[in-house]
Amino acid sequence: MTKVVLITGISSGFGKATAELLSVNGYQVYGLARKQNEDLTGNIKVLQGDVTEVSSVKRAVSTIIGREGQIDILINNAGMGISGSIEDTSREDIHLQMSTNFIGYVNMIQAVLPAMRQQGSGTIVNISSIGGLMGLPYQGFYSASKFAVEGLSEALRMELIPFHIKVVVVQPGDFFTSFTANRRPVNTAGTEGAYESQYSKTLSIIGKDEKGGLPPDFLARKLVKILEKKNPCHNYIIATLEQKFAVVLKRILPGSWFSGILSSHYGIK
Repeated sequence: MTKVVLITGISSGFGKATAELLSVNGYQVYGLARKQNEDLTGNIKVLQGDVTEVSSVKRAVSTIIGREGQIDILINNAGMGISGSIEDTSREDIHLQMSTNFIGYVNMIQAVLPAMRQQGSGTIVNISSIGGLMGLPYQGFYSASKFAVEGLSEALRMELIPFHIKVVVVQPGDFFTSFTANRRPVNTAGTEGAYESQYSKTLSIIGKDEKGGLPPDFLARKLVKILEKKNPCHNYIIATLEQKFAVVLKRILPGSWFSGILSSHYGIK
């Protein structure tokens, strides 16, 4: 039986690459996006909607259930990034970051679970980040949103055991996508630019790392393989060996040591 997949954030990057590859591999793919995207290849059905709006999400899920009778896989991918010091970040920017990267995931999960429970099966894939395993300077609220996804996924996984619904977390490292160009800087007027010099230096390093990162097709291929596993692992770090090693160091080193290593990488003294 053809599996029905719903992916959020398919306009570019991971979402676009994954939707196209799943379509080629015989999945019935639906994508949720805030605007129509005519650049997609393959038989992908795009539904307009915003993950932060509950009514929009419920309408999209209802449409899919009405057409297909099921949703087998949800890939929570829609997200955005805010950069700047924690002190400078406004309440509005914090709300936008958390609403998109965390509450948006919650909205999607709550919308698809009734159908998955009735089916007695399903897979939920939450795209997190290495930034959800370690706090990144000047991306504090981005990291916070991904840390929240990590905790949510751990709890959800246990709650869904009786319904045979799997929860998989994917933690990408640096990838070269439009995420870098679309990152939203915060207004520094509140602290009169106290962080400006260090922020500019660190953001330059972050941008360089991302632009030298892996292509989104690499993650898409890995994700398709994960979905084809009968019993996928709980977590998958998809990154360079250096970044995977950084995650290992975070786990085994004293906090002060690892913090020193990470600060040095980002040029913070």
